[in-house]
Order: sequence, then structure tokens, then C-alpha cells
Amino acid sequence: MSKISSNIRFLRQLKGLSQEQLADDLKVTRSRIGGYEEARNEPPIDLLIKLSEYFHIAIDALVRGDLKKTNLDGLMKIGKNRILFPILLDSDGNDMVELVPLKASAGYTRGYADPDYIEKLPQMKLPFLPTGKHRAFPIKGDSMPPIREGSFVIAKYLEKFDEVKMGQTYIIVTKEDGLTYKRIMAYNKKEAAYELHSDNKIYQPFKVKAEDVLEIWEYTCCLNMNQYQNDELNLDSIMNMLRGLKVEIAEIKKDKRN
Repeated sequence: MSKISSNIRFLRQLKGLSQEQLADDLKVTRSRIGGYEEARNEPPIDLLIKLSEYFHIAIDALVRGDLKKTNLDGLMKIGKNRILFPILLDSDGNDMVELVPLKASAGYTRGYADPDYIEKLPQMKLPFLPTGKHRAFPIKGDSMPPIREGSFVIAKYLEKFDEVKMGQTYIIVTKEDGLTYKRIMAYNKKEAAYELHSDNKIYQPFKVKAEDVLEIWEYTCCLNMNQYQNDELNLDSIMNMLRGLKVEIAEIKKDKRN
């Protein structure tokens, strides 16, 4: 059974609907729904859009993800009703922080809505983070000192773009440019665009249209990999630093109790 057929059946049953009820809601025949669920046919794009809107699931996740493996209570919404990506939880129900390695960042705009892509990212637990969904993103270039290339910004996902605070720093994910870490200084209502600034003043500000923005993540903290040389910046060194950071946090909490 293909992923799309399995997902349609899974979502229909999750809502407690019969094939006939779903068909009536989508204004198609019951036999078409049966054909899709049994993988005898695949839904055309117009019906995929209807299914996406009906179940509040992004088309990418509907087609490519295995929703049976996804905690649907942890899916996030974007825009009016589209669910963007799954929140990964450990066996105890704790939120996991996915780390996007530099090599994987190039494919992020293709995989951000794909549960399989997210599930394959390295995962960690950071006990000191505030409430909210966090992800660790790699930094390239020297436009945002003192954060150096190869470091990671841990940022909180914004469900609504109107939560942006002018003058604060964010990871902005766009269709054309992928991942960008910048300071959002203004929003031009007439142009429907954000004005992005670098802290390194040799770089000129630029604008991105809101319609091109896929995700916005608010800066929480930085893993500023200063103890490593550029040729030592790899996943092992990053994870070693994280393990050391967790030990340090544990020691601080112990000292406070004493």
C-alpha cells in the first residue's frame, strides 16, 4: 500500500468516518475513496488539495510521510489550516530537538513538511529550553557576529508570523534562499515584506516577501563552537559539546540546591 493510500485510510478512520461519509464531504463517489485507499488509483492534484484542506495536513506530508508513525497531537499549523511538520517525542513524551546538520540544510526546504526527513535528523533533549517547539540550525558565514560559521542557533518555532518582534533575531526559511539567520527590523505592509539586517554592517539589509517565507524560528540560544577549529566542526564534535553542556547545567542545578 502506498503512503498516500495508507494516509487517507488512517486519517479517515482517525476522524471516525466511513468511506461514504468522506466521499460525501469531498463530493466524490465512495468507489473513488475505496480505490485510493486500496492503492488502485492515486488522487489527482485537485483532490489532494481538498484532502489537505479537509484533514489540515500539508500535501507534502500527506503524499510522502507515514502519518501512522506521527504524533498528530503534536503537529503544528501554518497559515489558515496547513499542518507543517511533526513534533518528535521520546518514549516519555518529551519534546525532542532536531539538529539540522550543514549537509542536510540544503534540502531543508524540500523536507521541512516531510515526517520521514524530520525523523532522520539527529535528535537531542535540552532540559533548559523554554516551552515551545525548538530546532537547531547551522550558521554559515560571518554576517551575525559573535556567532561563527559552524555554530548552531537553537530557535523556537513561531506558529503565527504576527508574533515576530521587530529588532529580534530569527531563522527565516524561504523558498528561494533556504535558511537565513538575520535580525528582522521592520515589516513593510505596502510591500508585504520583511526587512532583514545583518549585525555585521558590511552586509546590506534586504527584504523578503511574506508570501515566500515558509517558516520563522525565534532565537533562543546559540551553541557557539569556539573551542573547535573549522575542520573539526562535525556532528560528533557538536554532540560532544551538547553532552558537556547538559552536564554543566546539571552541576549548576545541584549547586543551587546546596
